[in-house]
Amino acid sequence: MKPLQPVAPGARIALGVSFFVLFVGVWAAATFGGFVSKTFLADPLTMLRSGWTLLTEMGFGTDIGWTVFRVVGGFLIAAALAVPLGVAMGAYKPIEAFFEPFISFARYLPASAFIPLLILWAGIGEAQKLAVIFIGSFFSLVLMISVTVGNTRRDLVEAAYTLGVSDHGLIRRVLLPGAAPEIAEQLRMVLGWAWTYVIVAELIGASTGIGHMITDSQALLATDQIIFGIIVIGVIGLCSDLFFKWANRRLFPWAQLGR
Repeated sequence: MKPLQPVAPGARIALGVSFFVLFVGVWAAATFGGFVSKTFLADPLTMLRSGWTLLTEMGFGTDIGWTVFRVVGGFLIAAALAVPLGVAMGAYKPIEAFFEPFISFARYLPASAFIPLLILWAGIGEAQKLAVIFIGSFFSLVLMISVTVGNTRRDLVEAAYTLGVSDHGLIRRVLLPGAAPEIAEQLRMVLGWAWTYVIVAELIGASTGIGHMITDSQALLATDQIIFGIIVIGVIGLCSDLFFKWANRRLFPWAQLGR
């Protein structure tokens, strides 16, 4: 190994899979070997059997669907508002000066702290859960996009003005194409954050969703079901992450050069 030396695709997959195999092996050894009580940590086989029961007999598939809907819905609302505002802040410094202090303040506020207020304002329905995801995603995403657009190479900007581009054309033909690959990566990261917010929202006042199932399982000390719910979240998140990476490579092939 050498610093920053790329890894072949096949080797990367093998290394990634080997960690999961090692992790499950340690987990199985700790539980089957009696080192950890099954009351506190279920073994892998019990977890899989409970997961199958959840999916086939207890309607857990519906819970998964509701959670995915909430994550995607809240994330898309946040992205639809954050991307244009972030681009405007990065391109126009007066807009940045107007919005940046408040957004910098708001992004440090934990989304979970708003849940009591959101329940009072919107009840315990879907609006409250979407709002939690929106609050947790929007403010950080705006600042990340603003910084990315604002860091556009000045030589490209000067060259575009030299060639007679208008202010609107500069944003459309220079700033956006240059920042788009990194904005896509930021959207991918923030989507991961959205999963943490939706589970927190579902832990309180929800009758459906993965978080609701985990709460019910905790009351019964059903660690097998809790672990299965956590693994489902990780699998869905990993799949969405891989899809984002694939889409980014297809949409922005020039951004992959030199990686």
